[in-house]
Amino acid sequence: MLKDILKDCESKMDKSVSYLDTELRGIRTGRATTALVDHVKVDYYGSPTDLKSLAAISVPEASKIVVKPFDPQIKNEICNALKSGDLGLNPQVDGDMITMNVPPPSAERRKQLVNQIKKMAEEARVAIRNERRDAIKQIDAAAKDSSTGVGEDEAKRAREEVESSTKRHVKSIDDALASKSAEIEQI
Repeated sequence: MLKDILKDCESKMDKSVSYLDTELRGIRTGRATTALVDHVKVDYYGSPTDLKSLAAISVPEASKIVVKPFDPQIKNEICNALKSGDLGLNPQVDGDMITMNVPPPSAERRKQLVNQIKKMAEEARVAIRNERRDAIKQIDAAAKDSSTGVGEDEAKRAREEVESSTKRHVKSIDDALASKSAEIEQI
């Protein structure tokens, strides 16, 4: 019973860290990366579709993203989706493909980005702490319920494991935040 609680808690904490990593990859740092446009949704015949399933996305240079639609007839829809995607990029239709130059962000924009990722990291920390709280509640409930056969010593060890896991995941979040902040601050 306690193993299931611990495994579930660990799994949910891993998902929170993984989600943060995915979100951080989409933050613009001045270097072109396909992750900047991965989350863009394109209106493809009436249904919102991920850009990566409609086009080949590449980075031929450090400051340029090229989007080559599989169906050239939807390049204008893709261009409109990129413009309205709040990326701060200016897509240009160039024959059968769309190109975007990725300028380095201004000092003010870099500060905004750092504040944005700090907020994202704090949300991830809160999610981790919520998982810790839920797991400890379940452990305490199992310890109080005599039918589970969980002793106080086992419950104490399980709580310590949850705390250890929490510290490990929060450190992982802090490391990701520090790494991304340094990347943003670098020109």
